[in-house]
Amino acid sequence: MIVWLNGSLVPLEEARISPLDHGFLVGDGVFETLVARGGRLFAAQEHWERLVHSCEVMGLTPTTEEEFIGAMDAVLKANDLLDARVRYTLSSGDGPLGSDRGDVGNTVLVTAVPLKGWGPTEKVCLVPWPRLETGALAGVKSTSYGENVLALAHSKARGCGEAILANTKGELCEGTGSNIFIVVDGRLITPPLSSGCLAGVTRRLVLSACLRAGLSCHEETVSAEALATCEEAFLSSTTRDVHPISEIDGRALNAPGPITAQVQAAFERLAATMR
Repeated sequence: MIVWLNGSLVPLEEARISPLDHGFLVGDGVFETLVARGGRLFAAQEHWERLVHSCEVMGLTPTTEEEFIGAMDAVLKANDLLDARVRYTLSSGDGPLGSDRGDVGNTVLVTAVPLKGWGPTEKVCLVPWPRLETGALAGVKSTSYGENVLALAHSKARGCGEAILANTKGELCEGTGSNIFIVVDGRLITPPLSSGCLAGVTRRLVLSACLRAGLSCHEETVSAEALATCEEAFLSSTTRDVHPISEIDGRALNAPGPITAQVQAAFERLAATMR
């Protein structure tokens, strides 16, 4: 594997990141995960815009859009990858052992692996730990992923492939690596950004696809208890696209249900215009 590290393409086994890098020491960094199909990055501009937002919130210097896309394109080409999962990671670089930052500049790492598909549906469960919707990193795609690691492990131990989190108010929030949409009394609902969920690129595209297709989708606060009675549900993410949920906390759902199927078709139509 060839990776991009601080402006150079290097073999994975030769890539060296400092032991004092703040991304490693304290999770002081941000990242974006993209997909490439046929060698072309999907929604690269949207991902770059979110990276810039994350950097601004965390006080990091963002890369330019040209550098962002160029580094990922170079990694795809160097590895002869057409359909790939690509990760762009930016940390604050070397720093002290505590929370104070250093001043040596960012570390930037780009990696890519062959894109793996998901099964046709997914099982999920609600985890007992809430997302802090008012936290400093709410809505930021930070490398501080410890909470998500624990939540996903909890879910997988129960035979599920994704964990769903409520926020501290008991409102439905998001998955560890996805946004969630549910159908309640025939209405398609997704939690608003004020719930503390990430502003998912695919979430935004799903909302756009629904608007273009004349499908009603409501960004609306909803209790996490709605998971126990919703008629349909699906996840959205860069690698999942629109992914129907077949089971919530052991309760079977029709997957894909009729509304989910319409959203899947609408999303595919929109995505086709962007590829």
